[in-house]
Amino acid sequence: MDATTAQRIYLVRYPDGMPTDADLKLESMPMPRPGADEMLLRTIYLSLDPYMRGRMSPAKSYAKGIKPGDTMVGATVSEVMESNLDGFAPGDIVLSYDGWQTHAVSNGKGVVKLDPKAAPITTALGVLGMPGFTAYAGLLEHGRPREGETVVVSAASGAVGQIVGQIARIKGCRAIGIAGADDKCRMILDEFGFDAAVNYKDADFRDRLAEACPKGVDIYFENVGGDVFRAVLPLLNDFARIPVCGRIAHYNDTTLPEGPDRLPQFMGMVLTKRLSVRGFIQFDHLDLLPDFRRDMAAWIRDGKVRYREDIVDGFENTVEAFRGLLTGRNRGKLIVKVGDDPTR
Repeated sequence: MDATTAQRIYLVRYPDGMPTDADLKLESMPMPRPGADEMLLRTIYLSLDPYMRGRMSPAKSYAKGIKPGDTMVGATVSEVMESNLDGFAPGDIVLSYDGWQTHAVSNGKGVVKLDPKAAPITTALGVLGMPGFTAYAGLLEHGRPREGETVVVSAASGAVGQIVGQIARIKGCRAIGIAGADDKCRMILDEFGFDAAVNYKDADFRDRLAEACPKGVDIYFENVGGDVFRAVLPLLNDFARIPVCGRIAHYNDTTLPEGPDRLPQFMGMVLTKRLSVRGFIQFDHLDLLPDFRRDMAAWIRDGKVRYREDIVDGFENTVEAFRGLLTGRNRGKLIVKVGDDPTR
């Protein structure tokens, strides 16, 4: 790719199950040029997140989906290359929402300048960005943790889960992480300081989860659904809270699950155990952003929160990396390195 060419990945058709190379296509295009009151951004890092699978669907959801022909959406950390926009100059590093492309023209709306001296710029896509804020808002607003309670987190080694467990510990709770590999469980314990970690792929998963929660479960931070959700349900205490952040086990479903209808049983538990089940989206809680930025920066500085990033090199590897995200191949917050990072 030369200085006159850019690249993007666009949706060819709505996927039926796991997205394939026929659903998402990489193409070259002429380098865009900024007009009046615009700037040209070069993508350095692209965030890959589970919510993107839901955007590849015509089904109605909390946010508008993309249509065939549209560039895939996503948060980016970029460098300003050219600017005709007051307040931005070449060389500035910014957080934007340019999607799966190497370059983009922006009018500055929603763009935030980053200070590379304050924190590595990748953290704007992870622990100090949307995933970190999702963990913060979901646990504190809807989990409402109290000292001494037990918090169980699914997908606990992921971008959101790793932060949920650490905040739970900061609030004096016992944090139990669920993940799908032994090395992820070790990471949850050794790097993030959870009290226990359980591999949901183990044959004795349910027994080990029960052993890790001798006093039951007060908060279940739901990222997965499926068999993991069913294993946690019997352990829920009266008045337990379930913040529902995601259900990645079902994102590629093409039919309803087989087996009996478990909804009446679950609704019975909601009633008899007086459960609170709350779906949420992080942008419901933008009023908490100042608190989040203050608290998270302090926790990282004081060593109370640690984070892991999984950085894939090369824009051409984006689609395969995204498939890996949906099958749990990543270790930590998944980011694609699209171009050179001038801060390193």
